[in-house]
Amino acid sequence: MAEAAFDVLITTDHNMRHQQNITGRRLAILVLPTTSWPQLQAHSAEIADIVGRLSPGELRELSWGDDPPVSRSG
Repeated sequence: MAEAAFDVLITTDHNMRHQQNITGRRLAILVLPTTSWPQLQAHSAEIADIVGRLSPGELRELSWGDDPPVSRSG
């Protein structure tokens, strides 16, 4: 239902890739590493940039540590 109204779903649910089959979907999903508002504010430009570059059906998990972000297209 979200696909009818939105292009991107932003969540902090790290189990999303195991809970949802996004194959063939146009909704992109961005998984944030935290719910901490101060951390999200500090990275707001990065988040906005990534949201603007997501492809339909892509699931990307952000990490602000040493790990690179995980990305998967459906």
